[in-house]
Amino acid sequence: MDGYDRKRFILDTNVLLHEPLSIYSFKEHDVVIPMTVLEELDRIKDRQKDVSRDARVAIRTLEDIFHDATPEQIIAGVPLGLKDDEASGRIAIISDRHLPEGYAVFTDDEADNRIINTALYLQKQHGDSKAVLVTKDINMRLKAKGAGLEHVEDYRSDQLVDDIRLLSKGFCHLEDSFWDRVGECESATHGREVIHTVSDELLPGAHINQYLIDDTDDFAGRVLDKDNGQLRFVDLGRERMMGRKAWGIQPKNIYQAMALDALLDPHIEMVILTGPAGCGKTLLAMASALEMTIEKGIYDRVIVTRNTPEIAESIGFLPGSEEEKMAPWLAAITDTLEVLHKQDECMDGSLSYIMGKANIQFKSVNFMRGRSIQNTFVLLDECQNLTASQLKTIITRCGEGTKLVCSGNLAQIDSNYLTPVTSGLTYIVERFKDFEGSANVYLNGVMRSRLASFAEENL
Repeated sequence: MDGYDRKRFILDTNVLLHEPLSIYSFKEHDVVIPMTVLEELDRIKDRQKDVSRDARVAIRTLEDIFHDATPEQIIAGVPLGLKDDEASGRIAIISDRHLPEGYAVFTDDEADNRIINTALYLQKQHGDSKAVLVTKDINMRLKAKGAGLEHVEDYRSDQLVDDIRLLSKGFCHLEDSFWDRVGECESATHGREVIHTVSDELLPGAHINQYLIDDTDDFAGRVLDKDNGQLRFVDLGRERMMGRKAWGIQPKNIYQAMALDALLDPHIEMVILTGPAGCGKTLLAMASALEMTIEKGIYDRVIVTRNTPEIAESIGFLPGSEEEKMAPWLAAITDTLEVLHKQDECMDGSLSYIMGKANIQFKSVNFMRGRSIQNTFVLLDECQNLTASQLKTIITRCGEGTKLVCSGNLAQIDSNYLTPVTSGLTYIVERFKDFEGSANVYLNGVMRSRLASFAEENL
């Protein structure tokens, strides 16, 4: 473990829970696992929680590396085993219960304190390489810096954007008139659609299924593909988009119109809706689900699910079936259904009928693993609190004929370890932006009420 360019990364438990194979992400540098981290993984692995699976994967990964190592080799560090410029560093386990006297800054009553003490010990002992504490716990990072640790970092290997303002909004707003900028272009009619071909220099950085709007009241389009310096887009027409309806709901602005276009297109298998509270994400998704399930018969059922804090413990104590247990967590959906049917003479009767007719099911994210969901409209609400791996678990459940709608507000993250740039919602927006089967729309503007709009802008 020599070399001034090498670093020693001391990993906190939450890093291994966030990504169990994270030890391979540090390339040629060295990884140190404090004994306290193994103890915490051991406590977590037997809980009836989704995170327990990640703890078990992390433990098995460490066992695969250390199974033939002697105690002396484990303390000194063993090679991670991957070459070719990947993980060619070493990994060691260090006992943090009995550090030499004088190195402990904090008392060792808490696990976090013992891990920080270990990082401080390595910083003093090994001047030949940097000691870097890696944790997703913001408060722990502050404590470590306050205790004198020079290098403290968040784990960011899954971070695709450095600033949330750089995140793709799913549309490109062009100043003035788009057609004045283009001039002549090649056009072709396919059925009821008109498809134009222009030079991709006009729209640098455009991606598939990105919407195009300008300052006029008549132009709107969606990019179909890019190839050989050419960009093809379908002419949607702003007036036509604003006139579309789903289950009696009509868009109130162009952003809702773009979202509705993506939601009602069966060829787009995943729609990602982001935006502030009250912009219409859930309302548009639910209206589209009913329209395409009941009116058009494209899907057989609607599954509604969301991330629920501490769901594993609390779902068992609520009375009733899984749907009834999930009802308190999915009150936003039932509120939306009431809005859609508030004009009906007997709203309760209408809701009961619609719930049966559309076969609307409320499911827990925990029970989605291992399923294969076919011919279903899946609405995954509150995605901002999910990690990339949790979203992958749900997305890979979707089989043939299934449409997935992921909605969330990056300003309302409740997770202890996620920020807007590390949220799974941000991750999938970036990862799927060039996939022809997905579309992403940021719904600008609060449509819920004058009060909600003022609060969003001024509080």
